[in-house]
Amino acid sequence: MKKIKLEILGLSSSQSQTGSFALVLGEANGKRRLPIIIGMFEAQAIAIEIEKIIPNRPMTHDLFKAFANSFHFHVEEIVISDLKEGVFFAKIICTDGLKKTELDARPSDAIAIGLRFDAPISTYENILAEAGIVLTDEEEDEQKEKAETKQEPKIKGKKDTTKKGDDFKNYSVDKLNELLKDAIGKEDYERAAKLRDELGKRN
Repeated sequence: MKKIKLEILGLSSSQSQTGSFALVLGEANGKRRLPIIIGMFEAQAIAIEIEKIIPNRPMTHDLFKAFANSFHFHVEEIVISDLKEGVFFAKIICTDGLKKTELDARPSDAIAIGLRFDAPISTYENILAEAGIVLTDEEEDEQKEKAETKQEPKIKGKKDTTKKGDDFKNYSVDKLNELLKDAIGKEDYERAAKLRDELGKRN
């Protein structure tokens, strides 16, 4: 069965389900999109890995990676393997260098784990044909415009702790590092990402 490589295009609050997020996967070198509704915890796990933020305590998916590394297993690929009654299924393809093993998982967990191993994501043509959304050139241009102006999604289910008008440009590097440490300690990853971006501009 033909496999199609996917890329993570975006993560945003779901308009149809409160407390859920829409993870949008896109066909590499194609116009089809595969949106998958995931939970808040999984969205947070995916977002902090994309943003390369290190939490003050290991998350479940970080623990999986540490466990796998201890036993010399590596995740080779994440496959969105099936779609039944609107529910997606996934497989984590791992290897110890000699034997391959397939583990069943929810797509959200599989992708959160796959990101930590830099594993490629793929699906089958029949799944993309059934559940994929094809964008017209006009819609694609609109999405690109939105992506350029879009703010990072709120991952934690709480109010934004960054005050309106809070200008990080006026803070010293030491103060920014202090605020970053505090944000990570409070697991406020959205604020941490903004602080990290400001520190990146200073380097």
